[in-house]
Amino acid sequence: MLSIFRPHLRVASVLDLSTSWLRRLGLDHLLLDVDCTLKAYRDEQPSAEISAWLEAVRQQFQIVLISNGRAQRIGRFADSLDLPFLAEAMKPLPRKLRRAMRQHNMDPRRTAMIGDQLFADVMAARLAGVMSILVEAIHPEQERWFSRVKRAPQHLVLRLQRMPLLRDSEESAD
Repeated sequence: MLSIFRPHLRVASVLDLSTSWLRRLGLDHLLLDVDCTLKAYRDEQPSAEISAWLEAVRQQFQIVLISNGRAQRIGRFADSLDLPFLAEAMKPLPRKLRRAMRQHNMDPRRTAMIGDQLFADVMAARLAGVMSILVEAIHPEQERWFSRVKRAPQHLVLRLQRMPLLRDSEESAD
């Protein structure tokens, strides 16, 4: 299977990514997808658990939100969390990931893209030369049709790869 379609790591949720595990992976910078990664598509805010995770992570890591969503909607979300963002990223094209890394002085060797879509987030990360971490989507049934249509091929590719879904970051990272 082509490596462009293979995440470096696959977890159930961002909540499985402890700060200590992210450090052991050699990371300093995180590019985070928004919809179905940090919140359900229709939600305006992340859950309390994800908000707490974001707060803990931002204490140790530089974070930029990267979304294919429209700038106004993603901007409201980013502003509410006081996080920088780039919207309308056109992932899987790596251009906006590279721009975010340049603008925020991120070392690609110490950066990961975390998202829920193999054919957007993982491909963009691979093309940009950063680590890719795939999470399970939060309420994918709420997505727009052009995102939902990619879910079946994504599941097929992941099944062919036999990539395990790691659930316990502390034990799995050792």
